[in-house]
Amino acid sequence: MNDFMQWLYANYIKPQLDTKDISAYETSLSLMENCLSDELKEEYNRTLEFYASHAFILGLRTGAGLTYSSQNSLGSAHPSI
Repeated sequence: MNDFMQWLYANYIKPQLDTKDISAYETSLSLMENCLSDELKEEYNRTLEFYASHAFILGLRTGAGLTYSSQNSLGSAHPSI
């Protein structure tokens, strides 16, 4: 990941994830915290950073694509979605 993505994850995505209700996943997350070695916790955190950052970018691209698609179909008789 580039520097911007690392910054975005650390300053926007991770704080957003930290504020979410985890009650439905509390047992699983507790097991991850208590059962993994320090090395595996680091790998898990890096994996989380990768997937969360790419999911965020996918959401941006999807939103932009839907906007573009709906703008190009305004004059069309066929719906874009």
